[in-house]
Amino acid sequence: MTPAIPRTELSLPLVVTHLMKGVVYRDTHEQVWHHLVQLIPRVGDYVATMGLVVVIDESEGYGFLRSKPEDPDDHAPQIPRLIARHALSFNASLMLALLRKKLAEFDATDDGFRLVLSRDQIVDMMMTFMSTTSNEARVVDVIDRTITKVVDIGFLRRMPRQDNQFEVRRVLKAFVDGQWLSDFDGRLAEYEAELEASR
Repeated sequence: MTPAIPRTELSLPLVVTHLMKGVVYRDTHEQVWHHLVQLIPRVGDYVATMGLVVVIDESEGYGFLRSKPEDPDDHAPQIPRLIARHALSFNASLMLALLRKKLAEFDATDDGFRLVLSRDQIVDMMMTFMSTTSNEARVVDVIDRTITKVVDIGFLRRMPRQDNQFEVRRVLKAFVDGQWLSDFDGRLAEYEAELEASR
């Protein structure tokens, strides 16, 4: 068992710097995570000065920063956004929705903490909703590019030393929440209508 780090040795700059770079995970940033969970109030106070809030889910094992929601009654000068919004394509949005549904199904079976999907599983999952009028190889190429995009924004992680295996990162639950998921069938109907319109 790792001995607790004394309070005086906890590093606020270490935590904030990592959070500014992206999501901090318990399983891949063990030292930073240890500091983070003991410094949550100080981190929150510090990033608030930059118009940010810290979001921590200790049970799922992740923490990240997001921009503070805008208050229409606050007439103070607006702080420029430090956390960029990602403009997602139709295909990336669809992939995130399907991955979130897979994660919910996985959690319901209680098979473990880490959901790992192969590239072929993700392709098959997406093909159900992709246009079948296009060349199949071209559609698969679009899906591969979408996988790369979702890896880049942090919702999938390539498994080290395992070719074409991807972990679905649990932080996805913070962005595609339960209410969003409950409307999933309606959203898929919208996707299918958009797909038909584009044919």
